[in-house]
Amino acid sequence: MGLDDNRPPTSARHLFRQPRALQWFENGRLVKRQEGERQAGRFELFLDLLYVSMLANFAETLAEDISGAKLVKYIVRVAHRHNALPLSTLTLVPLRGCSSSSRHPGMSVMYGNNAPFVDEEIGAMRATVGCYMVARISCAAAHLLYSFASYHHRAQQRLWVAFTLVAMCIYIPLYFDSVSLRGKIAAAAVGVVFEECAWIFCYSPAAKKMLKVRYTTAVDIAHEVDRFAAFYIIVLGEYLYQIVVGSPAAIGFNPGLLHAVWTLVIAFCLNWMYVHNDGALDGTHPFRYSVYTAFGWVSIHLPLAASLLASGHVAAATTAENTLHHAERWLLCGSLGTGLFCLYALALLFEDKDAPGTLLLPKHLRIIVRPIIGLIIILLGLRDGLDLTSTLSIIMALIVFCLVWENISSLHRGAHIFEPWTDTTYPEQRISDESTTPAIRNQLSDDTSL
Repeated sequence: MGLDDNRPPTSARHLFRQPRALQWFENGRLVKRQEGERQAGRFELFLDLLYVSMLANFAETLAEDISGAKLVKYIVRVAHRHNALPLSTLTLVPLRGCSSSSRHPGMSVMYGNNAPFVDEEIGAMRATVGCYMVARISCAAAHLLYSFASYHHRAQQRLWVAFTLVAMCIYIPLYFDSVSLRGKIAAAAVGVVFEECAWIFCYSPAAKKMLKVRYTTAVDIAHEVDRFAAFYIIVLGEYLYQIVVGSPAAIGFNPGLLHAVWTLVIAFCLNWMYVHNDGALDGTHPFRYSVYTAFGWVSIHLPLAASLLASGHVAAATTAENTLHHAERWLLCGSLGTGLFCLYALALLFEDKDAPGTLLLPKHLRIIVRPIIGLIIILLGLRDGLDLTSTLSIIMALIVFCLVWENISSLHRGAHIFEPWTDTTYPEQRISDESTTPAIRNQLSDDTSL
């Protein structure tokens, strides 16, 4: 159902606009205020670029000094930024020229510059935690303001604000120098888990039943799917940036150029796998299948982005290197294998509606190669004795095989290798041929009769 939101020209533009829900559920029935593109999507892409640049900085810090402790810190940092970003765009929708629209990106820049040094300076720790808390509180304030301006999401938004304020108290010990680094990491991990669980609960059917509300939140599915796809493509940019900038593969044909091409092929295949999903002709997206598959689909993008950023940084850096240390090989293979497991999990969440026998193989046989290849790549990281070129070549060949397997197994039963070419001539030429051919035949028949 859609609502006509046309307004007189005199009220169309204001410096401060009233926040309004774009879509919601009313007694279980979906209602949209208007159809069309969401203007906030352009700002969201801008924030995604900033978000990925921060994560790339974290991945570079991890690649410079690879260890178990550094990996844990990397995961915690990425999780915090993942929690802070999705709700930040709410401040961009209702306010035109308001300072809160730029406060969160500003805090993100400060966070990204200080987070790599939290284990070295207490000042960096305090600045990082402070930026994160300001970002979260600003999001909570925007939601609270929104709840007064629009009744459609009021109950769930205020519940989330309450949980957010409670979660901020978990991070208070991080300000004190007397707390050990392990204690701070534990507190940060608890805070991340609490916030993620609170977010899922506040917008779940359980919360809707508990609050007994008539109006509840609804997701613009097409918009969110496009946004996550754009975000994923930006993440894959980590594979591509360093293979060109600074000309690391110059001059002519050299091993560095081969590494760059293999890295490009890996990124291309990863992008294809994400778009290909489970290969079904008729399926249901996790957003439409159930609430829990929707939450799962969104949440899996966190480890997916973290793993591909780390592997992309190491893979692209091989363009300018001749050797691959054991720790770098472990990070490259482990993170890339984890990314394939995440892509497998995303494909599992899709509902396959194809009738049995429609495609060459059923869904699970089509996508089972992803975790198998992922496990092989992870074990490859434990293999000593392989040089850099051999390691990257094996990884590339495995991922290409996975892509070819999925595309072939997703074909119709009885499909041919090449599709017959039709409609290769211009329409006016076909019309001309059809109009002249009968006349020629009649003329030939008359001559024959004579």
